[in-house]
Amino acid sequence: MSIVKEFKEFAMKGNMMDMAVGIIIGAAFGKIVSSLVADVIMPPLGLIVGGIDFSAMGVVLKEGVGTAPPTVLRYGAFIQALFDFLIVALAIFMLVKGINRLRRKSEEAPAAPPPPPADVVLLKEIRDILKTRS
Repeated sequence: MSIVKEFKEFAMKGNMMDMAVGIIIGAAFGKIVSSLVADVIMPPLGLIVGGIDFSAMGVVLKEGVGTAPPTVLRYGAFIQALFDFLIVALAIFMLVKGINRLRRKSEEAPAAPPPPPADVVLLKEIRDILKTRS
């Protein structure tokens, strides 16, 4: 089997395609959440704590020399990334919780028993007829 054919079989499997779609949607969702945190949540939070811009917060570890930029420990960017993570984790938790709730409802609902096969019905009829004869 050629490598190209083997790779094509691997890439076209259902799980691989589902995973690819999930990764693409997850990346887009990550951008939306990052924008939500940076543009919607952090500015009011900065105002509440005294007009602080979290993304600009940092500690200069070494001043820049000549054209070399300074070495900065940007803990504000870390705080913003932490908020990103917490919001994504909360959203995924709520999604999984909703899916689990739907699964439980479908499992709890009693399903009607399937009708017996035709041969079983026929055998029961024959049994009942034989019982009435004797």
